[in-house]
Amino acid sequence: MNELAAAVGRDHAAKLSERMAAGVRAYERDRYTEAFRITKQLVELVPESAAARELHGLVCYRLGRWSQAINHLEAARVLGDDDTSQIPVMMDCHRALHRHRRVAALWDELRASSPSPDVLAEGRMVLASDLADQRKLNAAVEVLATAGAGRNLRHPSERHIRQWYVLADLYERAGDTAHARELFGRVAAADPDLADAQDRYSALGSRSRRPRAPAKTRPPAPPLVGGGAQ
Repeated sequence: MNELAAAVGRDHAAKLSERMAAGVRAYERDRYTEAFRITKQLVELVPESAAARELHGLVCYRLGRWSQAINHLEAARVLGDDDTSQIPVMMDCHRALHRHRRVAALWDELRASSPSPDVLAEGRMVLASDLADQRKLNAAVEVLATAGAGRNLRHPSERHIRQWYVLADLYERAGDTAHARELFGRVAAADPDLADAQDRYSALGSRSRRPRAPAKTRPPAPPLVGGGAQ
């Protein structure tokens, strides 16, 4: 509210704040086309708002508008005192555009910023997935495995479960079906509704199963973490 008031004056800030809330609701309910329309108008009205630029960037990301997402998230970062919480999303956008060097550079920048464990885990999963896109499967596995992503925990958080899933997928693609099945089993036990973990765990139990072709689908998208759009 204070940010909007500074940009457009207090008289108009209340109305824009309501529009921002509507955009957030649409985003959280996966109504991305509606959210795009709302947030695009907000950015046009208050381009100097870090919150508006971040939210619009995240909507663009969900719609696969990679370049637009990068532009708005970079702008939000500059306007928001160099907030690094959305770097994993930017990394995934560059990954989608096959800009592997940029993905690696942003990862180095993220690590140097001492982010929260959730943000760091998101960045690490994107980096590993980008390496896998380049058919560097052993390196991709190493990124997660050496960071302890495969540790078996009694009470795993969401980030731990998602790391298990990504690592299981990488193990399977690399031909290590034993580790893949173990991790998919953990995911299925901890969160049965996460992606296709239960089906993949069951399928890996069959010795007659043929090797899985490299996956072409994107991993679970990074969640909205930190920043002004929450």
